[in-house]
Amino acid sequence: MTSIEGAPAAKGVRSPRPTGPDENVRLGVLAALATYTIWGVLPLFFKLLEHVDPVGVVANRILCSLFFVVAILYFRHQFGGVRAALKDRRTVLLMCVSAVLIAGNWLIFVWAVGNNHVLEVSFGYFINPLVSVAIGMVLLSEKLSRTQALAIAIAVVAIAIQAVGLGSVPWVSLALALTFAFYGYVRKTVDVGSAAGLAIETLVLIPISAAYILYLLTGPAPDFYADPTTTLFLVMTGPMTAVPLVMFAFAARQLRLSTIGMFQYIAPSLQFAAAVFVFGEDLSPARLFSFALIWMSLAVFSYGSWRGRGPKPA
Repeated sequence: MTSIEGAPAAKGVRSPRPTGPDENVRLGVLAALATYTIWGVLPLFFKLLEHVDPVGVVANRILCSLFFVVAILYFRHQFGGVRAALKDRRTVLLMCVSAVLIAGNWLIFVWAVGNNHVLEVSFGYFINPLVSVAIGMVLLSEKLSRTQALAIAIAVVAIAIQAVGLGSVPWVSLALALTFAFYGYVRKTVDVGSAAGLAIETLVLIPISAAYILYLLTGPAPDFYADPTTTLFLVMTGPMTAVPLVMFAFAARQLRLSTIGMFQYIAPSLQFAAAVFVFGEDLSPARLFSFALIWMSLAVFSYGSWRGRGPKPA
């Protein structure tokens, strides 16, 4: 065996594995796959906490996420991004807005999982890309292509059919899609990394979270942390939140946006499977048809996006 330079390698010592662009792409794909898989199985995890007050779960999630992400920033020597962001008033204001949006998204998600609305959660994250396009059209005056307009029109019909199947407006789906889409919109307007951003957002929310946990411990739920198993699951909400974000940030640096987009439907697909096959939620013909329409609209949307990136004639 020889080393990279051509000199004989020491006996029993392996040459270092080369890390070039292809290796980075491979690692990026693995990171993206792991990220969306974790997000997809989150309903299985939070179902273990369905007996806990959902606001308390979110308050604890904020607290544990802050501790965990601070540890990540410390070991990666990335506190500079947090300090720089906190010095800019506009950035702080926008991060406060994003903090409220992500906290609302988490609360709706935890409540929905605990109350057997995982199909609506899945539907919400399926329509999220289309809601993001609609927000871009309204707030940024972005023009829709014909395929994008068709995809959104199909999605509107799907939402209407979902409402018929539920007997009411699918507010869980719409609230999740809107809060996450607006969260993404706000986060795109500030130059703050994922880990640093999560640290600032949880820091903004920590006074309210700590106050609510204190209220539970001194009032309606003095045994909030009494059960060791429940406490372990509550503590795990920190890494379950921070780790996927860090992996996603790594994947985003290694992969093209179009490649990342291919993975975004893994999470709602896994949520859909969990709702039907694990939790046994009712999938009526009307709701199944609405999902089929959403899948059709996403196929149209993805085709239009792919075609729009094709080579242009000289």
